Amino acid sequence: MFENLSDRLQEVVHKIKGYGKITEENISDMMREIRLSLLEADVNYKVVKEFTNSVKEKALGEAVNKSLSPGEAFVKIVKDELTNLLGGQSTSLNVKGNPAVLMLVGLQGSGKTTTIGKLANYLRKKEKKKPLLVACDVYRPAAIDQLKQLGKELNIEVYSEGKEDPVLIAENAIKYAKDNNYDYILIDTAGRIQIDEKLMDELLNISNKVNPEETLLVIDAMMGQDAISVIEGFNNKIPLSGVILTKLDGDTRGGVALSVKHLTNLPIKFMGTSEKMDGLSPFYPDRMASRILGMGDVLSIVEKVESEIDEKEAEKTAKKMMKGTFDLEDFLKQLNQIKKLGPLENILKLLPGAKKMGLNNINIDPKIMKKTEAIVLSMTKEERRKPEILKASRKKRIADGSGTTVADVNKLLNQFEEMKKMMKMIGNGNFKMPF
Repeated sequence: MFENLSDRLQEVVHKIKGYGKITEENISDMMREIRLSLLEADVNYKVVKEFTNSVKEKALGEAVNKSLSPGEAFVKIVKDELTNLLGGQSTSLNVKGNPAVLMLVGLQGSGKTTTIGKLANYLRKKEKKKPLLVACDVYRPAAIDQLKQLGKELNIEVYSEGKEDPVLIAENAIKYAKDNNYDYILIDTAGRIQIDEKLMDELLNISNKVNPEETLLVIDAMMGQDAISVIEGFNNKIPLSGVILTKLDGDTRGGVALSVKHLTNLPIKFMGTSEKMDGLSPFYPDRMASRILGMGDVLSIVEKVESEIDEKEAEKTAKKMMKGTFDLEDFLKQLNQIKKLGPLENILKLLPGAKKMGLNNINIDPKIMKKTEAIVLSMTKEERRKPEILKASRKKRIADGSGTTVADVNKLLNQFEEMKKMMKMIGNGNFKMPF
């Protein structure tokens, strides 16, 4: 997502930082490059024009001319304008109803049914409350079965009445949710290949009957500028409260994300970041602007770690590391914690300057972690706590048990000892950076 746009904008930022003074001539050159990069990213031409005019006007303003670092001032202007383009402030969900009703709408193929499962999973984890999925797509073959399969996978109940009237199903689901103390109702509605009156009338009837707190349109980010007319088509008939962009982890140029808020005045509330059931994240315009400009997204890393890592366990482990009493039993626990964060390369990409450090294209082979885990699991508890007792015969047994070699076992043990020494030195304040 945004890869080409990000590369181009980062080049512009690098150039402008080298200028001692910002003039109308050099800023015009930069704005030409920014304009082209946005158009190539499939951003609406009206949005591009307004964006570049605003950046240029502010960059030539008095505050920038008087700045000690005009280049840095220009970068801040671009970041602020990008943030505004993406929506300014993040917009949270309205889940104040009892139960809160959320209705998802969209065209077929947008990923609506999968997204509703991801959203239910997100709400359960984030809010620690009880969601109910409601099957109101009674037309698409296997739509109900797909939702039931997702519910089974997530251990979230699905309310279904088969191929009955979707309006009655939604109405009955509300009663069922109230009787069974559900906190959220997520209604999966029917989609079509294209917008038609029959679809819109049905969605409007469901909306009028259940009065949802949120009506979210699920849009495939790969659609490009066609997405804007789809959004307007839905919004003209049913008042939408926001948009969920799917497939942002795919080969998309990102123009939809940069055009939606400006052209429709609807906030992007969530974005799909992977096909997995935890692959849905709140959309933060300022963080996305930082990512595009190569400034990283440390806040998202912190939130990911806080949501997945046991804080008390991490604190306990850190103390043991600093004291030099960290053993392979602790190491195994840490491996399991790290696995919860998902692919490490996705975390590394969020670091500031990831592109310059070559972290954007890094691929960490999951087999390496599996091999490491297999070696440690092949040890007894005593061996994990006292690795010094591991002699040749024990190492041979561990290698055979983990499907590795004695050389692999020795390599892991040596790396572990080096890590222990380094952590103890840091704890004692004796560690010096090697550069």
